[in-house]
Amino acid sequence: MSVNDPYAALRYKEFNIFLLVRFAMVFAWSMQFIVIEWQVYTMTKDPLSLGIIGLMEVIPAVGMALFAGHIVDQKEKRNLLIKCIFGFSVISFGLFMLSLPSVLETYETKVILYGIYTLVFFGGLVRAFLGPTIFSLIALIVPKKIYPNAATWSSTTWQMASVLGPALAGFSISLIGVHWSMCVIFGFSLLALTALFNISKKPILNPKIGEPIFQSLKEGLNFVFKTRAVLGALTLDMIAVLFGGAVALLPIFAQDILHVGSEGFGVLRAAPAVGAAITMLGSTRFPLHKKAGKKLLIAVFGFGLCMIVFGLSTYFWLSVIALFLSGAVDGVSMIIRQTILQLKTPDNMRGRVASVNSMFVGSSNELGAFESGVTAKLMGTVAAVVFGGTMTLLTVGLTAIVSPGFRRLDLQKDVEEHES
Repeated sequence: MSVNDPYAALRYKEFNIFLLVRFAMVFAWSMQFIVIEWQVYTMTKDPLSLGIIGLMEVIPAVGMALFAGHIVDQKEKRNLLIKCIFGFSVISFGLFMLSLPSVLETYETKVILYGIYTLVFFGGLVRAFLGPTIFSLIALIVPKKIYPNAATWSSTTWQMASVLGPALAGFSISLIGVHWSMCVIFGFSLLALTALFNISKKPILNPKIGEPIFQSLKEGLNFVFKTRAVLGALTLDMIAVLFGGAVALLPIFAQDILHVGSEGFGVLRAAPAVGAAITMLGSTRFPLHKKAGKKLLIAVFGFGLCMIVFGLSTYFWLSVIALFLSGAVDGVSMIIRQTILQLKTPDNMRGRVASVNSMFVGSSNELGAFESGVTAKLMGTVAAVVFGGTMTLLTVGLTAIVSPGFRRLDLQKDVEEHES
């Protein structure tokens, strides 16, 4: 099998099962987040309430991230992922019960809202373990020489699920309502759980089983902060997503600015993921590891420009195009970041490094949602999005000036070493 084969990772049966599991989970999670956003904003008509959703998830996700990474490196990955998906299924069932018409009629809005926030909080705990476990499991399913190809297909699957989940959420809310949409989400979580049993248990590659937790955490943090390629990619993406993300405000744009209803909301929410998925499929044939630093800077700069255009637009299809292009350049950023992590991270530290990644990048989505909610409350929705896009442009410019080494980052040598 040639390492240049764009379908190299797909030649492995367990990797295909893994992609099915990841698709089902991301589909369910992204659809669930959209349905929750719609329900909460419909109940409150308060943009700050959308920010609180992100805050409720990010607090446990960040607070537990490093400890989760230590546990992931100490435990068998397949069974740990089973526990994560089971926990998500319980949360989905809880949201399904909270959206029962009889429950909505019986309890006050505040009680329902607190119940949703509580379940989202527990979802953040699950997510603290889910990301590092998935990242670690990939490396145990395929050989090292095709890590870049596997990372690309895994990211592509993530984006495809992110396309279909939000799109179906918008139409599902319109056709069958919030309650039965939650039932669909619960079904996909059960599909992921069932498929995962077709992957065998994997060996634990960490030679320091039983290592004191704080010593383990210190080792993981030291690796990230001493590996400049990893630190630079994580920092740049974190700040860009923190300030440049307008996704949390989409219910406001759909209902109050563009007036396109739940169907239009689904299209807006899916547009970035469509752009990213197309980019990722293209990258299976046209790898991005050459001149990776320069490409990453250009991609994040383009993301900021797209956010400014989206914030200023009052035309639905212009808004869709801006979000589509933002997803396309964000796909470049994601692929480069994942390739850096897969190539630079030792097998025995994957859980801890992935946890730091989730703190830097994954959690910045929720912090970005909170930041967007607060700035929208203070300065208005449109001004908040334009402000975020402008901050993204300034971040890229500052990074390019103060870190010339990152501009020159090239992963070609690392890829060749893994292929040899």
